[in-house]
Amino acid sequence: MDRRESIKSLFIGAAAGGLALASCQPEISSEAQEAMANGATNYGRTPEEDAQIASLHAQQFFSVHELESLATLTALILPENQDFPSAASVGVPDFIEFMAKDYPAFQTPIRGGLMWLDHTSNRRFEMEFKKLELGQQHEILEEIAYPDLAVSEGERPLEVRFFSLMRNLTLTGYYTTETGIKDLGYQGNMPNVWDGVPQEVLDQHGVAYEAEWLAKCIDQKTRGNIASWDEQGNLLT
Repeated sequence: MDRRESIKSLFIGAAAGGLALASCQPEISSEAQEAMANGATNYGRTPEEDAQIASLHAQQFFSVHELESLATLTALILPENQDFPSAASVGVPDFIEFMAKDYPAFQTPIRGGLMWLDHTSNRRFEMEFKKLELGQQHEILEEIAYPDLAVSEGERPLEVRFFSLMRNLTLTGYYTTETGIKDLGYQGNMPNVWDGVPQEVLDQHGVAYEAEWLAKCIDQKTRGNIASWDEQGNLLT
C-alpha cells in the first residue's frame, strides 16, 4: 500500500461517516428545490451568512509565496497517482486560505509553520522549501510528520503541531471535493434488501411468520417491477 492509500484508509472512516450524515437530510423544502433548480448552491444560508462568506472571499490573507508553499506542501502530503490528482490540483490551498480567514486561530500556526519550513530549507540547503528537490523536501518533512504519541499535543514542538494541522486540513479539503469523494469510492446511501429473519433462526426459536402477513409483504424478486393500476385505481401488478 503506498503512502496515499495509507492516508486515505485513515481518513475514509471519518470522511464517509460525515458524508453519510450529510446525506441524511430532512425533506428539502419547495423553496430550496426552487433555488436548486435555479442553480443556487447556498440554499439554507441566511443573508448574514452569505454576506460573511462573500466578505471572506474578498479578503486575501496569505501572500503569493505562502500560497505557492501551501501548494507544494499539500501536494507532498497527498500527491497525485495514476487515477487522481494531488490535493494542490483540486484547490486545497484555496480551501486552507479560506479556513485561515474564517478561523483566525489557524493563521499564526500556519504562517509560522511556513516560515519554519523556509528557514530550515535555507539553513540546510540555501533555498526556499518550495524550490527544493523532492528528496530534500521529504527529508525535512520526515522530521515533523510523525509526532511522539506519548507526548500530549500541547507539548509537542510547534513545527510538529503545524504539520499535523496541515495534514488534517489537506485531507479535509481534498476529501470534501467531488474528486476526493470519487477517490474514496463513496456512493451515498444505497438501498438494501431485507427478507426477514432467516428460516433457520425462526425454526431455532419455534416461531413462524403468519401467512396472512407474508401475503402483504413485497416479493423482493419483483421489487424492480413498475406497478400498474386499472381505471378504477385497483392495483393490477
